[in-house]
Amino acid sequence: MSSFKIKGNRVVITGGAGDIGSALVKGFVDAGSEVLVSAREASQFESLKEFLTANNSPTTKLHYLLADFADPKQCGAFIEKARTALGGIDVLVIAHGGVKPGPAVDTSDEVWMEQIQINLSSYFQLAKAAAGEMIERGSGKIITFASMLTFQGGLNASTYAAAKGGVGQMTKALSNEWAKSGVNVNAIAPGYIKTKLNKHIWTDPIRNDQILSRLTSGRWGVPEDMVGPTLFLASEASDYMHGVILPVDGGWLSR
Repeated sequence: MSSFKIKGNRVVITGGAGDIGSALVKGFVDAGSEVLVSAREASQFESLKEFLTANNSPTTKLHYLLADFADPKQCGAFIEKARTALGGIDVLVIAHGGVKPGPAVDTSDEVWMEQIQINLSSYFQLAKAAAGEMIERGSGKIITFASMLTFQGGLNASTYAAAKGGVGQMTKALSNEWAKSGVNVNAIAPGYIKTKLNKHIWTDPIRNDQILSRLTSGRWGVPEDMVGPTLFLASEASDYMHGVILPVDGGWLSR
């Protein structure tokens, strides 16, 4: 069972103050990893610390860095600061994101460019900045967060769908380049998870019923459902997995 352990790993999690991100941070610190978290506002760190304390999770090996990945220049700088703070990066979990839903005909060029930067371009910029150290060392794990919209077009979310489709192809492409150097690049594709990000869906009675009717699990997912699969991809147990987009979707794609 030692191949599943990640105690002592130096882990960077972007978006770690969000709903899914907070669950991931808890999972990694509970497993004994040293974790550095990004957020756009300092108040998000306080909320995360309160969440961990309330759930009896340790905070002694937790680090914080402010970063806004809507600014391309902050991505590389964030990785350098994270590397300095941790002394190196063993695992990079890229889990931040945001969606501005609406009809495509009403989507401005500015919103398109912002959404592509936050949900796709920053993923590449962060992975690229972290990969050099991992390639030189001959080991490392990069885990991106894709989506059901990596596989499907969705509804009234054209920019998000385009970005997440790109995340899937980027994950495969980077894995092809870095696998031979001992670096695993894989993705988690969450299904319909109850978070603030998709509140516009689960608070819509019609859309909510449509989604539930297709979920073979009979329920929406919760952030904690993402923890086990992510820890697995961060561990040695997944060393022979490269370029995988792992759906954690309650049976959505099987229908």
